[in-house]
Amino acid sequence: MESKNNGIQKTIPFLLPIRCILFLAAFFLLSVISKLPYTSISKWWTTIAIVCNIFTIAILFLILRRKGLTYKKLINYEKGKTKVVTAILITVLTVVVGMCGLYLAGLICYGVFPYLDKTMVEPIPLWLAIIVLLLLPLSTTLAEDGLYLGYAINLSTNNKWVNVSFAAFFYALQHSFIPFLPDGIFVFYRFLSFLPLTIMICFWYQKNRNPLPFMIGHFILNVATAAQILIMTISPDLFNAL
Repeated sequence: MESKNNGIQKTIPFLLPIRCILFLAAFFLLSVISKLPYTSISKWWTTIAIVCNIFTIAILFLILRRKGLTYKKLINYEKGKTKVVTAILITVLTVVVGMCGLYLAGLICYGVFPYLDKTMVEPIPLWLAIIVLLLLPLSTTLAEDGLYLGYAINLSTNNKWVNVSFAAFFYALQHSFIPFLPDGIFVFYRFLSFLPLTIMICFWYQKNRNPLPFMIGHFILNVATAAQILIMTISPDLFNAL
């Protein structure tokens, strides 16, 4: 089947759970190999995320190669389509909704406002924190938006509202396993934290087919996370004071 709009050959969106599987498998194997509990390896989540991002991007490019497409075509990127004002407004909205989702989930799950999850910003070796700052934001943006926007919405054969709903669901669900802790409340907290943002991103993208504004906001959120880890690594006392 081909899209009437862009001639892209459609496919069944069977890859949507792939990142959930990759993260679960990575944390399980690391725990088995190191013989450490999940709580002890959770601080390495950024390294695992980068590796899983590379796997995701590689899978996407294999699909693109088979279909004769480029990444830009996958996400429907068009140079000059985004107005500066629109990009700024959507970027700010992405950051605001992302932060509100985190705080709302913390209030619902832990009864604390604002709630800060220390697990996500644990200190790591300085050299690794620098690599994370350089690689995590870009690789995460390319992997997640390529999979949940380009693949799930542009390449999928299902009804468009089914596509966007599945995309938003799995986009949020993958965060439940970054890092993975065998704690139901934590898993739900992570899912709920990102659900408002992924719903907004996917439904807006379905309507406008313009990925750039949200990709910029997504990149900034990931830079902020990586920067926090770097700061906590340089000044462990700040982490201990949380």
